[in-house]
Amino acid sequence: MAAIYKISEDFYDEDFTLIALHSSREDYSLVYALNACLKLKLKRTKKDLEITSNGMFPFFDWRDEINDRYYTLVSNNSVGKEELNVGNLFQDQPSITAYSLIPEYKDVDYFLKVAHDELDLEEKILKAVLTIPKVITAYSVDVNKLKSRNNLIFY
Repeated sequence: MAAIYKISEDFYDEDFTLIALHSSREDYSLVYALNACLKLKLKRTKKDLEITSNGMFPFFDWRDEINDRYYTLVSNNSVGKEELNVGNLFQDQPSITAYSLIPEYKDVDYFLKVAHDELDLEEKILKAVLTIPKVITAYSVDVNKLKSRNNLIFY
């Protein structure tokens, strides 16, 4: 009989802020605006975040060594193509499926995750992000109430 190992809640106890962003901007444009507004240096990683075999999420990150913060911006929505192998009229056509990183917040476009130890940082970031043109709204998300919290464990 094989042993089953589980990560306990005590083991993964990272303090971070999660901000949901609703924006009509493309990811690269939003990253440029966030970098200018918050004085960040977010860059796209070489590999996108892959939750499922067909769902790839663009991923940007930056580690602020001076203030001991780690910023990540990830798209919440991804579109994947699947080949259908069933014998029907459209068997040769790919099926397009939409995936969400956090299914509880399907309408959110992006998530900004900031790992830090400060108390008032979240409010400062929200005020700054809301000044960016084409950001419709931004708000904090309570991570403890998320069912898909494990999708937020990056690298």
